[in-house]
Amino acid sequence: MAAALVFCASMSTAQVRLKDLVEFDGVRGNDLIGYGLVVGLDGTGDGIRNAPFTEDIMANILERLGVNVTGEQFRPRNVAAVLVTATLPPFARTGSRVDITVSAIGDAGSLFGGTLVMTPLNGADGQIYAVAQGAVIAGGVAARGDGAQVVEGVPTSGSIPGGARVEREIDFALNSLPQIRLALRQADFTTALRIEQVINGHFGHAVAAMQDSGTVVLDIAATRAASPAHALSRIENLVVAPGSRARVVIDQRSGTIVMGEDVRISRVAVAQGGLTLRVEETPLAVQPNPFSPGETVVLPRTDATIQNQPGVSLAEVRGGTTLAEVVAGLNALGVGPRDMIDILNTINAAGALHADLVVR
Repeated sequence: MAAALVFCASMSTAQVRLKDLVEFDGVRGNDLIGYGLVVGLDGTGDGIRNAPFTEDIMANILERLGVNVTGEQFRPRNVAAVLVTATLPPFARTGSRVDITVSAIGDAGSLFGGTLVMTPLNGADGQIYAVAQGAVIAGGVAARGDGAQVVEGVPTSGSIPGGARVEREIDFALNSLPQIRLALRQADFTTALRIEQVINGHFGHAVAAMQDSGTVVLDIAATRAASPAHALSRIENLVVAPGSRARVVIDQRSGTIVMGEDVRISRVAVAQGGLTLRVEETPLAVQPNPFSPGETVVLPRTDATIQNQPGVSLAEVRGGTTLAEVVAGLNALGVGPRDMIDILNTINAAGALHADLVVR
C-alpha cells in the first residue's frame, strides 16, 4: 500500500515573489514541432514494413544529398522516425540554442546511441523558427534476447540539451506597450488586490490597478521607468502573500493526499471497517499407475474465505480550527491512505468538509 503524503500548504502566510505568481502579458514561450529521423541505432530502429513513413523521409534526405534512391528497397534497422518538440523561449535571438525532446512514432525499440539528422522546427503559423540536430540522450535502456527482455525507463524518448539553433525571431515590441497586464496563474481576488497594494506601495503612488481576479494592469508611464523592461525588473522581485481557496487534492493511484492550510472540517463521527475476500487456487494433479493407459488429470481445488475486518470503532473528529487539528483527528482513526481517501470522500458527501475536493 502506498504511503500517504499529507502536505501542509501554508499559502496564506508564505511570501512569494511576484514573478512566481503572475505571467507578464506577451512574455511567453512558443511551441515548436518537427518531423525527423534518428540514425545510428544498434538494430533497434523502425521496421520499414510497420513504419513506411520512415522509408519516405529517409529517401527524401538521401535525395537532397544527391543520392538517387528511386525504386530502391530499404530494410535497415538502425533508423527511426521521430517527432521533435521544443519551446522557443521569449526574446530568443537568432543563433541562440534551445533544448529539444525527441520521441519515436514508429515501432523502434530504443533511441539509445542515435543521432538526430537536421530537422526543421515549425511554429503554429507553419514558419520555420529553429533547426535541430545532435546526439540523442535516451530516457531509458532496453535489452532483449530470444526468450526474455528487460526495459528500464522509456528508451523510445530522449532529449538533446541545446539541440536546436534559433533561425527566426518572433517579433514582439515590448518597449512600445503603454500598459502591461499581469495575469495571475491562480485567479484570486485577494491575491490580485494584494499585488496591486504591494506594487503601489513600492512606487509610492497608484501605478497598478486590479482589473479582475486574474488580471492586474500596470501603467508604464505612471512608473516613470525608462522602459517597460525597467518597470518589470523593479516589480518582479516584490514579495506577496497570496490567498487561495481551501482545497484537498487526492491522487487515488499513488494514495497521496494534499491539504491546504485553510481546510476545515465540521464536527463529525466516523466509523470505518471492511471485508476481505480471499480466493486461493491449489489444483491437484492425479497421475495414473505406471504403464497404465490412463491420463494425467488436474483436479481444481478452490478455497474461498471472507474475513470481516474489525474496523475502527465510532470515533469523533471534532471541528478543526487548524490544519494540524484536522490531520490529527483523521490520523486518530488509525487507517491507511486508501481508507483515508474514502473517509474524506464520505465526509465531503456529508457536507462536513469545507474545502474544494479534487480527485485525480
